[in-house]
Amino acid sequence: MTIRVLIVDDQGMVRSGFRVLLNAQPDIEVAGEAENGEQALTAVTELKPDVVLMDVRMPVLNGLEATRALMARPEPPKVLVLTTFDLDDYVYEALRAGAAGFLLKDASANELAAAVRVVAAGDALLSPSVTKRLIAEFARLGGPRSPGKDKLAELTDRETEVLALVARGLSNNEIAASLVVAEQTVKTHFGRVLMKLGLRDRPQAIVYAYETGLVRPGE
Repeated sequence: MTIRVLIVDDQGMVRSGFRVLLNAQPDIEVAGEAENGEQALTAVTELKPDVVLMDVRMPVLNGLEATRALMARPEPPKVLVLTTFDLDDYVYEALRAGAAGFLLKDASANELAAAVRVVAAGDALLSPSVTKRLIAEFARLGGPRSPGKDKLAELTDRETEVLALVARGLSNNEIAASLVVAEQTVKTHFGRVLMKLGLRDRPQAIVYAYETGLVRPGE
């Protein structure tokens, strides 16, 4: 299956560069481009991409607002946020808005293609530095602040364990090794976690785990 990508950035050279790199991949096709968030919303409706490469700082409508608007739709695409620095101030808010991950603008062709494939498959793309930034932000905010903590009681012990490991940044493969189970078993447990907690994806689950105090910065 070909992964359809929409590139959203206010710099034409950035869009052109990403288009060339992605179109060179056998399983990825650039469906279109947009130079601000408002254009992106229209383009997603018309082109129905699987993944949106979304710059944050843009005129008219910025990437955060555009991501929030997309996530409010019934079947939103995966949003991969483009940033100049991996410790960008927008990391935390973008995850809360529903971004599936982050990608540095100077990423290599292989990194770019791999990132698109990862988020298209439904996984989150969070580098260690981004995870550290997220944890630091929770520490700065003073810890848990979510009203939905009672939902955690609906999880089984194993599901709670899987959620905690996800929040610490482990991949499904690493969690499977840690718990000595099959990777598919981890996926099944995590799918139930998302369903029971009413969460959309991995980034939301990570945010939820910290905000409810299931996992705390520094643990």
